[in-house]
Amino acid sequence: MVQYTLAQSPEIILNIPGKDSAKAREKAMDQLMELMDTGKLPTELEEGFSPQQLIEVKETATENTSGEDAITQAVQILSNLATLKLKVQESRSEALEVRKAVDILFSDQSVSEEEISKLKEGFKVLKNYAQANLRYQEARSKAEQAREVLDRALKSADK
Repeated sequence: MVQYTLAQSPEIILNIPGKDSAKAREKAMDQLMELMDTGKLPTELEEGFSPQQLIEVKETATENTSGEDAITQAVQILSNLATLKLKVQESRSEALEVRKAVDILFSDQSVSEEEISKLKEGFKVLKNYAQANLRYQEARSKAEQAREVLDRALKSADK
């Protein structure tokens, strides 16, 4: 069994039977595409992505204690939260403008084709913002626990 992850989303682990090979990487790409199609990939790969960019996850030879694993996972969760927060903040104002423009569809006021075209282009921004905001809200609830794990670890260091 080989495992792959993405630099953009280290929390995503793709499990593929066999060894690291071109065929295994293609299978991982298929899983990645499926995650993208179902909206379960927390990052967007706008620049394109190739099988060579997959990162093989290797078991470390050193034994990590469960406490160290929990801290590592907590930091990854908080890092993901930070990324999502920035993404939400960056797209919020533009999405709110598009949302205001949606109201014109429900009025008796006439609209031009240009206004409708502009609105249709804005729907993508609105959708991306809404999805990012949902992922942020979900990540935030997970991050509360991660913050507690780190707080416990930091308190034990003070003693």
